[in-house]
Amino acid sequence: MHSGKTILAVGSIAIDTLETPNGNRKNILGGSASYFSMAAGLLAPVKLVGVVGDDYPEEGWQMFKSRSINTDNVHIESGKTFRWGGKYSDDYTTRDTLFTELGVFEKFSPKIKKEDCTSPLVFLGNIQPDLQLAVAKLTSKAEYIVSDTMNLWIDLFPDRLDEVLSRTTIFLINHEEAQQYTGESDISNAAKKLLAAGPEIVVIKLGAEGAFLATENNEVFIPVYPVEQVLDPTGAGDSFAGGFMGYLAQTNAPDFIDAVVMGSAMASFCVEGFGLESLLLATPMLLNDRVEKIKSCLHEGVRL
Repeated sequence: MHSGKTILAVGSIAIDTLETPNGNRKNILGGSASYFSMAAGLLAPVKLVGVVGDDYPEEGWQMFKSRSINTDNVHIESGKTFRWGGKYSDDYTTRDTLFTELGVFEKFSPKIKKEDCTSPLVFLGNIQPDLQLAVAKLTSKAEYIVSDTMNLWIDLFPDRLDEVLSRTTIFLINHEEAQQYTGESDISNAAKKLLAAGPEIVVIKLGAEGAFLATENNEVFIPVYPVEQVLDPTGAGDSFAGGFMGYLAQTNAPDFIDAVVMGSAMASFCVEGFGLESLLLATPMLLNDRVEKIKSCLHEGVRL
């Protein structure tokens, strides 16, 4: 069993179908909460909140068990598990959604045991903002509430997303979404607008270019680990968040640059395989090697 602070994580648990330039996969385990929990679970105890249908495969439960993920707050409903299909462009710069079948996720309302609402660390995956708010209100005494979002919610519910940010300690978002949400193409200006909305810390993810960490008094670019070949970027952002929060769980005096480095190192495993397969092969020792590689480049001022 892991030591450290417990992370309560809410998000989607899904079955994915992927088409990429390097191969296709059908009906593999996915979902934002799955990627997050398997990444964070390498470093810290995780309590997962979600819903699946009665068709969810035994393989999924065994996967969570392999990293000692607590699934007491994962509810099994009569019906089909959320399914999603995506197709990546030849250079991986864009992705088209082939289908979305919400299944039991359509009526998902997070149900969390009272004792789990006191978890010190809370991750609000990129689910509908009203659901994020519901969990944020239940866990308002957490040390850190970390939230993520996606372009769909920025389009549909910008006002509700504003409220999520007002309750968020740390906000994770990719560059395109940050521009969409703030109207600012300059990354520093976008970060300032996001900080003004409530979070103490903003991390803007730049894919292969690294990540931009912003606080009220500091801004810094942090490089990525140089992956030889990207096979599947699905879940990289959630894996980043898992590494980031796994680091937070291990310390009472976090260095947020180190948290971003850990997140970047964790995400590098994710993109090397399809779905969760490569992330599941990560070990603390392999992870630490990648952390040290990123840190050496950071200290040398090298942008990989």
